[in-house]
Amino acid sequence: MTTTMQDGRQSGRLEAYTANWKKDMSKETAEDTKTRNEQYADVVNGYYDGATELYEYGWAQSFHFSRFYKGEAFQASLARHEHYLAAQMVLRPGMRVLDVGCGVGGPAREIARFADVNIVGLNNNDFQIGRARKYTKRAGLEQQVSFVKGDFMKLAEQFGENSFDAVYAIEATVHAPSWEGVYGEIKRVLKPGGIFGVYEWCMTDAWDPSISEHKQLAHEIELGNGIPEMRPLAKAREAVKNVGFELIHEEDLAERDDEVPWYYPLEGDIRKAQTAWDYFTVWRMSWSGKLVTHNVVWLLEKLGFAPKGTFDVGEALKVAGDSLVRGGQTKLFTPMYLMISRKPLES
Repeated sequence: MTTTMQDGRQSGRLEAYTANWKKDMSKETAEDTKTRNEQYADVVNGYYDGATELYEYGWAQSFHFSRFYKGEAFQASLARHEHYLAAQMVLRPGMRVLDVGCGVGGPAREIARFADVNIVGLNNNDFQIGRARKYTKRAGLEQQVSFVKGDFMKLAEQFGENSFDAVYAIEATVHAPSWEGVYGEIKRVLKPGGIFGVYEWCMTDAWDPSISEHKQLAHEIELGNGIPEMRPLAKAREAVKNVGFELIHEEDLAERDDEVPWYYPLEGDIRKAQTAWDYFTVWRMSWSGKLVTHNVVWLLEKLGFAPKGTFDVGEALKVAGDSLVRGGQTKLFTPMYLMISRKPLES
């Protein structure tokens, strides 16, 4: 795992990150959620300033979940998940495509190769953009994949209307203060007839916020993953329609009856590793792997090789892992609600 000294602003966001949530959920108020949504950019940036290198250490360069076939390697599963989205969107060579919330560019590079499209990756985090550009140069894809800094709530202001053939988002728009807001901006930058594909993080239809255990689960997912507010799946579907998209396909891939569950790498049971190469990936989420990471991150922060607040974000990631596994086991949460929508031609 590498470490990077970051500027004072990033260190400040890191230190302030966990202050956005009250650890005692009973003390959380609607005003707290409103404040997080209003300050979504700082909340998300504070999270990813500290989580990015930890993500790469445990999850490579594609920060998303995926389905698994029996015996399928971790990296192959991630790539297939990205290919499936591109196929459902019917991406074609030469298309100009926007990746909303591109992380360090793993999916953008994979989809560019798979569909032979030109991709612009949008990210509001300087640290991730720098890493995305470095990895893209190393892959020899600079002429096909580029990255810009921007706010996904102001897409039309940055790119202009009707400027992309297709737009996709992979587990990113859950960070938006409202789905209508970000989906509406995506619709504006799409050309008439353009396609929007998204893997959305949602609480499922089985989730009931009036049940304290359900509400606590959503709260832990928010805290552990830098999300201002977790929302139910029905609201995502409603938002897509409300902004004027034609919803042409939807499915919750986490609902499939897979022998190997999507959350298995988070369980930390090395006996379940699908290939020899995946043992280390799974081990990092085991009790011993977490202990090693915990101590290394603590030491790096104390020595000044990691900015202040990195350790706290690492602790939040442990909360994330446990809550996501529980959400998957109970079917109360999905990280892969897929919607494929079309902007009407008359737009």
